[in-house]
Amino acid sequence: MITLNRVKQGAIVEVVKVNGEGSSLRRRLLDMGITPKTKIKFLRTAPLGDPIEIVVRGYALTLRKEDAMLVEVI
Repeated sequence: MITLNRVKQGAIVEVVKVNGEGSSLRRRLLDMGITPKTKIKFLRTAPLGDPIEIVVRGYALTLRKEDAMLVEVI
């Protein structure tokens, strides 16, 4: 499996797992709608490579690449 930070622009992926058990960052990602079996579209990367912009559950969301590394996708 790959993590969300390694997805190519324009790809649509499905969340398999959100890592970081017991961390507040994991809880925040889940609260934002990044839950298992959710479809995510990777829109673009900022000019310097960080952050990334995704669409999840119909809204645009910007994440740091470091945070996106916690999300496993297929």
